[in-house]
Amino acid sequence: MDKIFIEGLEADAVIGIHDWERRIRQTLRLDIELGFDNRRPAASDEVADTLDYDAISQRVTAFVQASEFGLVETLAERCVALVMEEFGVAWMRLKLSKPGAVRNAVAVGVIIERGRAD
Repeated sequence: MDKIFIEGLEADAVIGIHDWERRIRQTLRLDIELGFDNRRPAASDEVADTLDYDAISQRVTAFVQASEFGLVETLAERCVALVMEEFGVAWMRLKLSKPGAVRNAVAVGVIIERGRAD
């Protein structure tokens, strides 16, 4: 399977279960992999034949910035559902990191993979 990736996408959001977290915005980092057959765009060399990763990046960033979830798990699931539905992606892997959430760790978060059959 061919994949298009978006690495290190950052967006600020209200995220967390603690009262103090509900009053601030925290920077989240997203690494996204999108299953996509690359043969057609490679043959045509036309952007219209591939996934628009700029549009996907902008849509995910806007969604994350407008969100106010308690759990990164919830936000990750919603991001994947949004991209798969709005951009017609059949398979996706998302790593959502919350830097600085745990002392002595660079980041914590979740990695999820979803396909149309899931």
